[in-house]
This record gives sequence, structure tokens and C-alpha cells, in this order.
Amino acid sequence: MISEWFQRVGSSVPRGFSRYFILELLKEKNRTGKEIIDYAVEQSNGIWKPSPGLIYPLLGRLLDEGLIEESNDGKYQLTKKGSDTAQDVDKINDIVKKQLDVLFRLGNVGRFVAMDLLEKIFSMGSVLSANISHMTEEETKKYKTFLEDELEKIKEQENKKKPRRIKIE
Repeated sequence: MISEWFQRVGSSVPRGFSRYFILELLKEKNRTGKEIIDYAVEQSNGIWKPSPGLIYPLLGRLLDEGLIEESNDGKYQLTKKGSDTAQDVDKINDIVKKQLDVLFRLGNVGRFVAMDLLEKIFSMGSVLSANISHMTEEETKKYKTFLEDELEKIKEQENKKKPRRIKIE
């Protein structure tokens, strides 16, 4: 999924993407900061080369927020809170992917709108992600409900667009 994303947007990495990238990687297995950087370069075919000056301070913020922890061998791993946050990100990704698929079917105009939408969503996600540790349980619940409602609307629209078969007897 990550390499597909790079093919779509090229080298313009939206603000906040690095944070999600790290959470996604750590869902798979524990990694050092260098392994995270090396994987980013590999997955983007050299298009994105995050510097240690980006990754290590970000890892520090994720540690401070309680989303990750560092083991004795210097590898980072998700905490329970980090795992829950990564699952929320997956849900958002599913919603965005479905919306983008619809827009990409519209041709060049759809692609333009989709790229703009993608940039706005990652910016919004970055702001939310930066503030999630300050959100109350009620605010978090409202946000999740909103996202689930939006996904349901998309599903309803997709079902309406499917051709109906008339049964002739």
C-alpha cells in the first residue's frame, strides 16, 4: 500500500505522513530508527529519503505521546495506545481509498480533485494526530462516529450505483 501511495503522489510527501508511516511499519515488527529510514528509501524506490533529523525527533514525540516504546535492543515498538491509533489510521485510510477510487474513475478532473483531497486529508490527519493525546474520550468517540458515518454514506452510494438486474419470469 505504501509503495502504491508513492506512485500516485510522487515526491511530495504530505505533512504528517511520516508519523503514520512509522506507526504502520511498527505494526509489522519492531525496528530501529535506521531500519525505518532504510525501509522508506526502499519502498519509495529512492524518491523519499527521510533524514535522521526528521525520523529521530519524530520517534521522540511518539515516545512522549505514549504511542511507542523503545526496547533494550534499541528497537521501537507500538504500545497499546499506539496500536489503537494505528487501527484508527487504517480505518481512515480505507475511507480515503474508497473516495479516491471513485474520483480516479472520473478521469483527469477526478485525479486533480483526488490529489487535492489527499493533501487536505493528510494535513487534517496531521493536526488531529498531533492533538489526539489532548482529546477527551468523548471527543475521540465523536470523531470515530463521524468517520464511521462517512464510510457508511460511501457504501450506500456505491450500492446505489450498482446496476440493478430485472428478473424476467
